[in-house]
Amino acid sequence: MTEDDVRRAAGEGQPEAGGEPFAPEYYALERELTFFLRRARSESAEMAREVHPELEPAAYGLLVRLEASGPQRATALAWYFGVGKGTISRQLSALERLGLVRRRPDPLDGRAALLELTEEGGARVARVRRLRRSEYARRLGSWERGEIAELARLLHRLNADGEDAG
Repeated sequence: MTEDDVRRAAGEGQPEAGGEPFAPEYYALERELTFFLRRARSESAEMAREVHPELEPAAYGLLVRLEASGPQRATALAWYFGVGKGTISRQLSALERLGLVRRRPDPLDGRAALLELTEEGGARVARVRRLRRSEYARRLGSWERGEIAELARLLHRLNADGEDAG
């Protein structure tokens, strides 16, 4: 099967409902992002297990956010990830149970709590992130540094445009 056969089978170049066909670049983008996201989900699950065998993959992102941004309220975390407070509460409770996160009173509002990494949580997340960056360096070893910077810039732009649209 040729690449053109694969494109036709995938509907590339066919008119969308009520309109013109999308340019081939959009099909290529969809295909590559789908593959990239599938791989990222798998790697996120592996990283979560590296932090703690009982850690859910979705909670790994909370740890990374707390490491990068420092103590946060649960509501700020829920807003950042675009999930409900109940979802965040369940994940944070699990992280507390595992000894990776702790609550402390918010000095600006004694009724509220800030969540922060414990020393153990911070050490585990830092170790896993170092391993991930080493893996990126291995995978991208043949790339020029400028290409890596350009990829990071374009991904940032894609993420920022997604935030603006949401």
